Amino acid sequence: MGMHEPVIVGVADEPLVNGKVARPGSPLQIQARCAKAALRQAGLDLGDVDGLFTAGMWGVPGVGQLPTVTLAEYLGIRPTLHDGTNIGGSAFEAHVAHAALAIETGKCNVALIVYGSAQRSEMSRNLAGRPASLTMQFETPWGLPTPVGGYALAAMRHMHDYGTRPEDLAEIAVAARKWASLNPAATRREPMTVDDVLAAPRISTPLGLLDCCLVTDGGGAVVMTRASNARGASLKPVHIRGYGQAATHWTIAAMPDLSSLTAAEMAGRRAFDMAGVSHDDIDLVEIYDSFTITTLMTLEALGFCKRGEGGGFVGKGRIAPGGAFPLNTNGGGLSYAHPGMYGIFLLIEAVRQMRGEVEPERQVHNVRTALVHGTGGTLSSGATCILSVD
Repeated sequence: MGMHEPVIVGVADEPLVNGKVARPGSPLQIQARCAKAALRQAGLDLGDVDGLFTAGMWGVPGVGQLPTVTLAEYLGIRPTLHDGTNIGGSAFEAHVAHAALAIETGKCNVALIVYGSAQRSEMSRNLAGRPASLTMQFETPWGLPTPVGGYALAAMRHMHDYGTRPEDLAEIAVAARKWASLNPAATRREPMTVDDVLAAPRISTPLGLLDCCLVTDGGGAVVMTRASNARGASLKPVHIRGYGQAATHWTIAAMPDLSSLTAAEMAGRRAFDMAGVSHDDIDLVEIYDSFTITTLMTLEALGFCKRGEGGGFVGKGRIAPGGAFPLNTNGGGLSYAHPGMYGIFLLIEAVRQMRGEVEPERQVHNVRTALVHGTGGTLSSGATCILSVD
């Protein structure tokens, strides 16, 4: 690898107030602000960017249909590598893998991965308007709430197969809120108990309001370059040790096994094999928590516990601050923010933790190696990255 080894050298996210962008702006403006901040941190500027990576749901149909083209024009840059891969909320973990390959092979020198959403300000969150074509004909006409209904079906099946309880899922929401209470940037910071989660209105049984991610604005950027370019950076470069991605279905009716997250199993296995590390080597885990069941099934699929044992694994404060298994240390999609596609924020938080940049109260001690895993669609896709400061 040597000279062409890919590293993350800059990250940034957009400040929010009550879930809305502190400085109003369109998704393009939000992305530009994040891009500039992340590049500034890396000691680079927009003119250095020759690889542009983005995914999103804004402006579709319309200007958002060619997102990298629209964004490059807006930023005033002409990258020679465009990647608009969209596999859902996990897209940004896939972008890290694609950027790493491009940097290793000399096809790209500076990669900018960026995301922006103003869904809360615009009151635009709506994935239910899917046309009843292909496998969506088995869901849309019958009123399955999208995407929560699919996740609820998986939760119900997991409960049936393994005896998982609503209380187990509630523990995940409570732990996320405890982390969020230590994060001044988090949207929801007020105390919350398991009883609160269980008493919340049901959205799609067995999932209640507090089992579901927030609906917020947001933006983020990640900058990658060659290790040889990063020598002048004052901040620790973060190395990409391993990665993997997979997808098994689009709509929930086609999911191979409702109580097992096959895409995450496939992606995680590839990432671990490539990184040459074991589960015990991982100091910090940041995984997509669109719903509480997503977290539980992902922990099982990645092999941190056996299939069906997720409920016991997350209990007794293990994943909360002070627990043995620090997870989603910024509060996650459940309590920090969820602008529609959350995967980039997993990367940003992992990098900040590894560089020792977060508030002392939530800084995990001595993070050398972190695992980040994004989920997309309705448990449809998975992408894993294993990152290291060594």
